[in-house]
Amino acid sequence: MKPMKCPDCGAQDFYAKDPEDQFNISEFTVQTGKIEYRGELEESELVEVVEETEIFCDRCAWHDTFKTLKNGR
Repeated sequence: MKPMKCPDCGAQDFYAKDPEDQFNISEFTVQTGKIEYRGELEESELVEVVEETEIFCDRCAWHDTFKTLKNGR
C-alpha cells in the first residue's frame, strides 16, 4: 500500500487535535496503511484517529476527516 499524501501539497505528515484540548496534538504518518505516530507522547496521551477524526496536513492548510484522506479524495 502506498503512503497517504495530502491531496493539496503531497506532504505525508499529518496531525489530529484532541477534541477536549485543542493544544494537545498527535502527529502521524500513514506509510503502510497503518497510522504511525511520531513524537514523544505516551500511548495514553495520543489522539485516537478513526474514520471521522478531523485531521490536518502538517505543511499546508488542508484538513478533512481521516476517511476522506483514506479514500483518496
